[in-house]
Amino acid sequence: MKNLLAAIFIFIILFTACSKKESPGFGAEQEVKISYDTTAVDSFSTGAVSVDIARKIRMSSPQYIDSVKQAKKLQDEENKIKAELEKENKAKQEEEKKKAEAEKKLKTAEKTAVQETKSE
Repeated sequence: MKNLLAAIFIFIILFTACSKKESPGFGAEQEVKISYDTTAVDSFSTGAVSVDIARKIRMSSPQYIDSVKQAKKLQDEENKIKAELEKENKAKQEEEKKKAEAEKKLKTAEKTAVQETKSE
């Protein structure tokens, strides 16, 4: 008797769990229709744009023009910095050359002075 009651209880649970009835929470959703513009434009139709024309349109856009101007500004700044560095390097090299020449003159003057004292 207990086995029969347990079997009936399990059968009722399985029957209710596997039924095709949907709960009201899941059935409350409505279908939403989304409309897309799916008009096909092939390369020979009136709305098609050639690659060259599209490139010209992109190049004439304000964003492209602004980016080109900004790139030119950055390049000009880099060139100015490089020119300043070259001037500084040249000035340093000239100072080093002058120092080296002055040292050579001092050494030669000292050598001649030493030789004159020896010869006397």
